[in-house]
Amino acid sequence: MRLTFSALIAGLVASPAFAAGDVFFSLSNTDFIVLLAFILFVGVLMYFKVPKMIGSMLDNRAVGIKSELDEARALREEAQTLLASYERKQQEVKEQADRIVTSAKAEATEAADQARADLEKSITRRLTAAEEQIVSAQAAAVKEVRDQAIVVAIAAAKDVIAKKMTAAEGNALIDSAIAEVDAKLH
Repeated sequence: MRLTFSALIAGLVASPAFAAGDVFFSLSNTDFIVLLAFILFVGVLMYFKVPKMIGSMLDNRAVGIKSELDEARALREEAQTLLASYERKQQEVKEQADRIVTSAKAEATEAADQARADLEKSITRRLTAAEEQIVSAQAAAVKEVRDQAIVVAIAAAKDVIAKKMTAAEGNALIDSAIAEVDAKLH
């Protein structure tokens, strides 16, 4: 309140109307009327404590802005934490994917080696079976040739014996064969 009166007195003393020398305190002087209206306006504002209300509103707004800034900082920190978490997870997933790829390559190499070994065993087994079949076919061919040779030899011997043997020699051979069988059977 004291500040208001000091401002009012300073305004009256330093007024340009005093410097001009005219009568200042007259209702016909517009400067005086404006001064009175201004003083009345300032007085009404002071009476209703408008500066205090404006100050408290500005303080409340400052508090609100500060709380919003704090909340924004907290949200920013939370976002940075989430970002760091997701980056860590992304790195972990990338490392896991690299491990899976490495493992898959190792398994593929191992499977290829195993398949190669199995193929070699299969080829060896088939070669052995083929060689056995060749040996068996050779033995069968030799047996067939021998059997055929025996049949041809018997036929040739039969023809030779039939041409060179007489009926009496044949009867004597038959009788001796019967006697031999009779001796072996009894």
